[in-house]
Amino acid sequence: MDIVKQLSDEFNLSSAYAQNIISLVDEGNTIPFIARYRKEMHGNCDDQVLRSFADRLEYLRNLEKRKTEVADNITAQNKMTDEIVIALFKAQTLTEVEDIYRPFKQKKKTRASVAKERGLEPLANLIFEQETKEDILLAAKQFVDEQKGVANEEEAINGACDIIAEIISDDAEMRKVLREYLTNEGEIVTTLNKDKPEAKTYDMYADYHEKINKIPSHRVLAINRGEKEDCLKVVIEADIDTALIKLQARFVKKESTTKELMLKTIKDAYDRLIFPSLSREARSNLTEMAQEQAIKMFKVNLKPLLMQPPLKNKTILAVDPAYRTGCKIAVIDKNGNVLDTAVVYPTPPQCKTEEANAVLTALIKKYGVDVISIGNGTASKEAEIFVSDLIKTLDRKVSYAVVNEAGASVYSASKLGAEEFPQFDVSLRSAVSIARRLLDPLAELIKIDVKSIGVGQYQHDMPQGRLTEVLSGVVEDCVNSVGVDINTASVSLLSFVSGLNAGIAKNIVEYRKNNHFTDRKQLLKISKLGERTFTQCAGFLRINDGEDVLDNTAVHPESYEAVNKLLNYFNMTKEDIKNGNVKNLREKAESTGLQKVADNIGVGVPTLNDIIEELIKPGRDVRDNLPVPVLRSDLLDIKDLKEGMELDGVVRNVIDFGVFVDIGVHQDGLVHISEIAEGYITHPSQVLSVGENVHVKVLGVDIQKNKISLTMKTSQSPYGKKQKEQYGKNFNGNQKQFNKDKPENLDDALKRLASRFGLKK
Repeated sequence: MDIVKQLSDEFNLSSAYAQNIISLVDEGNTIPFIARYRKEMHGNCDDQVLRSFADRLEYLRNLEKRKTEVADNITAQNKMTDEIVIALFKAQTLTEVEDIYRPFKQKKKTRASVAKERGLEPLANLIFEQETKEDILLAAKQFVDEQKGVANEEEAINGACDIIAEIISDDAEMRKVLREYLTNEGEIVTTLNKDKPEAKTYDMYADYHEKINKIPSHRVLAINRGEKEDCLKVVIEADIDTALIKLQARFVKKESTTKELMLKTIKDAYDRLIFPSLSREARSNLTEMAQEQAIKMFKVNLKPLLMQPPLKNKTILAVDPAYRTGCKIAVIDKNGNVLDTAVVYPTPPQCKTEEANAVLTALIKKYGVDVISIGNGTASKEAEIFVSDLIKTLDRKVSYAVVNEAGASVYSASKLGAEEFPQFDVSLRSAVSIARRLLDPLAELIKIDVKSIGVGQYQHDMPQGRLTEVLSGVVEDCVNSVGVDINTASVSLLSFVSGLNAGIAKNIVEYRKNNHFTDRKQLLKISKLGERTFTQCAGFLRINDGEDVLDNTAVHPESYEAVNKLLNYFNMTKEDIKNGNVKNLREKAESTGLQKVADNIGVGVPTLNDIIEELIKPGRDVRDNLPVPVLRSDLLDIKDLKEGMELDGVVRNVIDFGVFVDIGVHQDGLVHISEIAEGYITHPSQVLSVGENVHVKVLGVDIQKNKISLTMKTSQSPYGKKQKEQYGKNFNGNQKQFNKDKPENLDDALKRLASRFGLKK
């Protein structure tokens, strides 16, 4: 296989770009570094494309490695043929390779292997070839041998048929045909185990069936969990007659004395060997695709959660709600330093509201608190009601926000939490984390195991290694796209910077205790941080008050000379950058011609564009352009909601069938995918992301089930009818920008995989 050509075709890249990416990956460059500082080498691919490219490269290399192993094993058995060589060459997937190897693989003891030991292989060949005109009973008589365990002709024939059944089952081409048939026509069928009280959760699957190629991933995961909990019985069903016809067309000759035996053997092979194997494989593939879909949703949800704009220059009071043990309080300043802590008991069973009022009012006045951050866990509703009532009595403007506290308890009990706040107990560390999540979500959330952040569904049903790998990649991309202040960043934050690890990050923090970074080149003084690591990390580390203004930008030190040439070209200086006098730099460069300017300073146009953006806004935070957190000053009760009421809210979670929106009622409401936009969308993530501010209308409220149904088809929604009419053709065009992150439904995934592996869907 020409891997370069394969990848260039799949990713629609020139072969030169594909080869460059492979070389960059093989040299040990990180994805953030390649994406940001080697754009000319790969055609300006973004980090997601590069990660997918790297994953696919690894798969194809493993495929080629496995082909070689299989070829060597078959050759060692002296069974290699030209047909096998061609089949291996054409194989596009590991499954196809394993199908080819299947007949040659050392098997455990089977009925066929036992029959071969009894010397029945010649009889099996006689029956399988279907050429003999001899009575098969007479032919079988010569294979009767009681010492070998063959008592009579019938046992000889049965043993021979067992050998034939395994031959049929091992036929690679036939397995491919039947796999495709089962995928396209098979159904997943479930029945409810009514003896289990907890089975009520799975009522919708009591008598359920759906085509394998149609079932959405969230239902696959729900069914798997129901089966694991012994609440559901799950089977794969497909029309056996159609499958047998396909087998007969390949293995049965029109007229033969052994035809009936072959028909019987084919059915046995399908019932006993082929269908059970392909059914397990189908379930495994469904699960794998569903897990990949779910992981992709975690990825889609995690990025906007991490990239929420920091609430800058605010003093924040955090409330970590609880019942019996009370609400833990922490106050932090605008830099995240802890000013004070307390514990109050405004929630049941103590209900010491007046005492809690006095404590919080005193803290708010003493430290000039601007915002209150409330964790959304146990007792959150009661705490929110308490805070909402409290701020109405204050003589200063204070607002509040409900913050997702997922993982706060994990962090507070971790080694990192203990190292950061040894003077606090576990519960107070959680309160500090909740406060800092509002101050700077990215800096705080990266301290938590990404699997504990809680975005998406069925998190604990995922392959944890793969989940960690994907989510860690998201965190790495977010940290490096924002940049890190080297003089203030924690070890956790630094360890996600391109090229760095926890050990080097600790060395940087140790060096910082006695030295203030004023120049990026000081990094070369850090233990274990050599030139290669410096190249990977330098552009992502910022020095706000450094000697060189470029050290506070994403301009890489390797491009400093190019910046000097650019400034000289337009009679500007670095002082102009500091004073904000380069706002017209892009206009000047474009009027001269970007390619001409790029050639003059010795960089490519993509790098020139990046340099110009950084010089215009040194020290810029890419998160500043995103919607700020919604701050509230009052709270609704679910009983206050009425059908038709319109409210503003925040997207808390994006899932396959809709989005959950916080509308200030403690219980998030569901906007089904059909209620998101007037136009057709294939997935909610095409138009919405976690943390996005939205306008919704109440469709219905079920107080008993604590469920709220919402719609975004309102006059004020950007995806509502009036806006669709206003945008016209651009409405659908605007959705296309989300396609890069759009998770696939099963049907889309099957189409993509079929195309990749040269199969019919």
